[in-house]
Amino acid sequence: MGYKVKIQRVERGKTSSYYINFPAALAESCDLEKAEELEWEIEDRNTFVLKRVIKKESFLKKKAKK
Repeated sequence: MGYKVKIQRVERGKTSSYYINFPAALAESCDLEKAEELEWEIEDRNTFVLKRVIKKESFLKKKAKK
């Protein structure tokens, strides 16, 4: 399942930034935490991969161990 988001551009004086909102349902399902570090990897011009800097054990693996 995919989540559509829009990129926002914010200009402040001579600088500009781009922001992407992360859907709450997706963040909660991935157990993201406030201030957690993530990094973007660019596979090609159309594919961007967002990865955790510090990996967590998969929820599915935890469930299977029980």
